[in-house]
Amino acid sequence: MKQQLHFVTIAALDLHATRRFYGALGWQPLLDVEGEIIFYQSAPGQILGFFLAEKFNADLDLPGDHSRVSGITLAHNVRSQDDVVALVDAMAAAGGTVLKPPQPGQFGGVFHAHVQDPNGAIWEIAHNPGWRVDADGTVRFSD
Repeated sequence: MKQQLHFVTIAALDLHATRRFYGALGWQPLLDVEGEIIFYQSAPGQILGFFLAEKFNADLDLPGDHSRVSGITLAHNVRSQDDVVALVDAMAAAGGTVLKPPQPGQFGGVFHAHVQDPNGAIWEIAHNPGWRVDADGTVRFSD
C-alpha cells in the first residue's frame, strides 16, 4: 500500500449545517449530492467528505450507529498566532463550537485552539513555528 490518504469521510448529522459552516469559511464543494454527501478538495490528491449519518451507517452494513466522530482531530495550520485567533472567531461565527480557545499548547511551542464543527469533528487550528506547510502541501519539520 502506498503511503497516501485520498479520502477522509465523516458522518454528517446535518448536511445543511455542514454546508453552511464550511461555506461560511469559504470552502467550495467539489461535489454536493443533496441528502447524501458533500465532498471538498482539502489538499492536492485529498478529499474531505461528509456523508449523511443514516447513509454512512447503511454503507457500513453493521448493526448499530457508527456515525459519531471520536478520538481524532483535523488540523489546519496558519502563519501566525493572530491568524489562529481570526480563524477561530470565523469558525465560531459560522456555527462552530470553540472547545479550547486560542492559547499556547503544552507541546512543541505550538499556539492553537480546538473548534468542533456541526458534525462533532474537532479541528485544531494551529501556528507552529517549528514547521511549515509548503504550497504543494508538503509538511517540513525544522532541523
